[in-house]
Amino acid sequence: MRSTIVDVAKEAKVSISTVSRVLNNNYPVKLETRIKVEEAIKKLNFKPNSMARSLITRKTSNIGVVVPGLTNLFFPTVVESIEKYLKRNGYIISLCNTSADPLKEAEIIDELVSRQADGIIVIDPTMDNFHNHYFEKISKSIPLLVVNGGTKGYKCNSISYNEETGTMEAFDYLLKLGHSKIALVRGYKSYSYDIKEEMYKNMIKENKLSYSKVINIGNGNSINAVLDTQKAVEKLFSGNNIPTAFFACNDMMAVGILNACSNAGISVPGDISVIGFDNTLLAEISNPKLTSVDLNMKQIGHKAALELLDIISYGFDVNRKVVLDTRLVIRQSCGEAK
Repeated sequence: MRSTIVDVAKEAKVSISTVSRVLNNNYPVKLETRIKVEEAIKKLNFKPNSMARSLITRKTSNIGVVVPGLTNLFFPTVVESIEKYLKRNGYIISLCNTSADPLKEAEIIDELVSRQADGIIVIDPTMDNFHNHYFEKISKSIPLLVVNGGTKGYKCNSISYNEETGTMEAFDYLLKLGHSKIALVRGYKSYSYDIKEEMYKNMIKENKLSYSKVINIGNGNSINAVLDTQKAVEKLFSGNNIPTAFFACNDMMAVGILNACSNAGISVPGDISVIGFDNTLLAEISNPKLTSVDLNMKQIGHKAALELLDIISYGFDVNRKVVLDTRLVIRQSCGEAK
């Protein structure tokens, strides 16, 4: 039979209100008494009723984490790090997948607010909900942190990695290898992809390159991203003007490029070079091993959890913006241009 707060009070020989104070940590309790109560809780394996506790504390100890997909290993890795740190601080997470749909994204966040989540972390949100000021509006009613979103010009707490620098470092590396025909592979509805394309076009212009090719495969975080990329690249290979290098906006797209090259009998890196982005497990297990821009995903998750807890504790209308560094991890998928 499950122990109750009454059983704990009897075991510790204290009042029910004293046990409640120890559990909720909302009133001073003598150290000696606290130890007695904690020992009773441990002995009886007492688990507090979370619903009743939330009524008292007005906290649910629940954090909503919203992602555009679960197939891209970037998101599970970041979420795992978020959950690990939040759990240490007494929180559980509710993980929600929007499939990169702005309407679904807003509906999910509204539902989390109605369920009285203590805070929300939105990873790689759609730009639509920035343009219509949805995130600015919702951040006034609940502690909200955006990870890797286009918050520039909007009042919204955010943490992101320096995509501009990461993209520039990747292109500089390809240019140093002598590549002048570089194609970009991206998905839709993402600030992350938008900023990479903007940097790509800037690099083309600054280096006076005549070749420019942007391939948009649609949902770059879906389970079909690898195959969709493969088909798009195979179609490109059927023409005459083939690039000597590809820059993919995530590692799943990069693997799709590798598969297309393998099917066409094209050597990587002998004939074509490929760079990915995110430096997920895929970069290590692909053949050849993939050169990729590392985002230190575990650091992003840990930092996101820490920032949200600060926002919950000290006020959420503060407009924090944190930017983390990236680095290029060179492996086997790039070689000198022929």
